[in-house]
Amino acid sequence: MSQPQLFTPITLRNVTAKNRIVISPMCQYSADDGVANDWHMVHLGKFAQGGAGIVMTEAVAVVAEGRITHGDLGLWTDSQVAPLKRITAFIRANGSIPAIQLAHAGRKASMQRPWFGNAALNAEDHARGDLPWTIVAPSAIAMDEGWLMPHELTDADLTKLREDWRLATLRAVEANFEVLEIHCAHGYLLHEFLSPLSNQRNDSYGGDRAGRMKYPLEIIETVRSVWPKERPLFVRISSVDGLDGGLDIADSIAFVREAQARGADVIDCSSGGLMGSATAARIPRGYSFQVPFAEDIRRETKVTTMAVGLILHPQQAEDIVAEGKTDLVAVGREALFDPNWPLHAELALRQSNGEIGDGTFESWPKQYGWWLERREPGLRKLSGPALPFRRI
Repeated sequence: MSQPQLFTPITLRNVTAKNRIVISPMCQYSADDGVANDWHMVHLGKFAQGGAGIVMTEAVAVVAEGRITHGDLGLWTDSQVAPLKRITAFIRANGSIPAIQLAHAGRKASMQRPWFGNAALNAEDHARGDLPWTIVAPSAIAMDEGWLMPHELTDADLTKLREDWRLATLRAVEANFEVLEIHCAHGYLLHEFLSPLSNQRNDSYGGDRAGRMKYPLEIIETVRSVWPKERPLFVRISSVDGLDGGLDIADSIAFVREAQARGADVIDCSSGGLMGSATAARIPRGYSFQVPFAEDIRRETKVTTMAVGLILHPQQAEDIVAEGKTDLVAVGREALFDPNWPLHAELALRQSNGEIGDGTFESWPKQYGWWLERREPGLRKLSGPALPFRRI
């Protein structure tokens, strides 16, 4: 039987992932002044145990003022490196590639943790100690009515932020991450520069498409200049804004071509988020709804792409990769439901190919697989109505 395409290795520069499954960045809003703790260790570590090829952190702020909430991870100081280094060691020891997403929230910074409302900070948040801070953006345009008004970044501010990104990248190297992703999506700072709806500057960093792309491309250049040449660089984009007058797929294709020229290896194709929640947009949502963006960008630019968004089922993911629509698939909230999704997906695809038998659990951590392998023959002998092998 042929191996499912989803479970073929992929080599990006000098880094090889054992399969095409990436655990997508998912903010936990649980850090201590930007420092990772035991929650992050277990949260990310179980995805490595669960068989993903690449495990990516949540958005990690390059400066304290760039956090979405008080609970976000950060890499703005050296003391934040060691806890992350412990996590990368565990991920690697369990067969996965540790990845980090660096970010700046821009005008969507200084907001509530989602379980408190996912909106602008209010008096109840202040009473909990979550006080607002000054936020920044390409232009002095609030995200929505009732939200903080951002300070428009000056040339001096932009220069300092480039250095902040550079230093955060060096700390990511020290923490032994093997993949780095730059967050240019979901209404955060670099996306705000790209979109004409949030960037209304009249200097060289605004105006036409080339002007709006200028600062995000400078950040890509800055990061790539200190990120080891043997390690791949991902860029997450909102492929379209899904808003009248906002970014469209042609804008993203143009940006991707320029990002490629500056050393980007993989484009992570999301959408929306300029206004409201991280992926809010007037885009019909359904299974694989963002895959066409990854497919279009891959076809037009020949870049390696990653698709994300309601990819829930093993055969669904297998078909996306096998049909050449994208190179990697990102699984997010479904992995929260089932941290062993990659292992279960492999079992489901092998079962559909008639391959289940001896060695069923050979891909599982030995501490688990040893027991499960010995249980399986007995389960097959059980009497009673036939049941599906797994929920998926």
